Amino acid sequence: MDLQLKGLKAVITGGSKGIGHRCAQVLVAEGAEVSICARTAADVEAVSIELGVHGTAVDVSDKEALEAWVSECGHAMGGIDIVIANVSALAVNDDEEAWQAGFNTDMMHSVRLVNAAMPWLSASDAASITLVSSVSGREIDFTGSAYGAFKAALVHYAQGLAYKLAPQGIRANTVSPGNTYFEGGIWASIETENPELFATALGLNPMARMATPEEIAKGVVFLASPASSFTSGTNLVIDGALTKGVQL
Repeated sequence: MDLQLKGLKAVITGGSKGIGHRCAQVLVAEGAEVSICARTAADVEAVSIELGVHGTAVDVSDKEALEAWVSECGHAMGGIDIVIANVSALAVNDDEEAWQAGFNTDMMHSVRLVNAAMPWLSASDAASITLVSSVSGREIDFTGSAYGAFKAALVHYAQGLAYKLAPQGIRANTVSPGNTYFEGGIWASIETENPELFATALGLNPMARMATPEEIAKGVVFLASPASSFTSGTNLVIDGALTKGVQL
């Protein structure tokens, strides 16, 4: 299937590792021009060299830094067609600090990213917004309250964007991954530091494994692409049947 991505311009937050990194790989392979950001400069530089993408170290919880990066991307690439918000504070504790971190990073980084990109999206003939949420937004699990609440809020936010922006031809969707394993990721750390929790989480997966970043990224990129041109307001759950709730 031709995803019709050749020549389109995409920005990805959290693009140096895991799902974001794989999204960048798929987009580049499909002929898109890509800009990524992430917190760690060395990681960003490595991916920039590997994939030939634009890369900048940015703390996305810093409003001014994030908005400046989006502006730089839009001017450097001559536009922005695709926005992929893929950063989380991974604040899974049940305390006030987790609520603040989730608000600043998961929620407000997504809102500010969309707002900053809107002038370019409004000028695009293939504009799309894809927010990476989580299955923790669908059901109560072993994460703290804040993490799931903000992941659910992202789905609600994207649904509102989809309705509001549809007359302009701008689509908005979310992807809710299940547990995703990659070296350097949270589950790789848990496997070493908390093997009991890792075993419990793995045991909940009916496929007896966790997702790979590639499996999530392909869903993200498809939703973001013109090949999915009539899909907006959708929350795509990619979890290997982990969650039991029926999505009506």
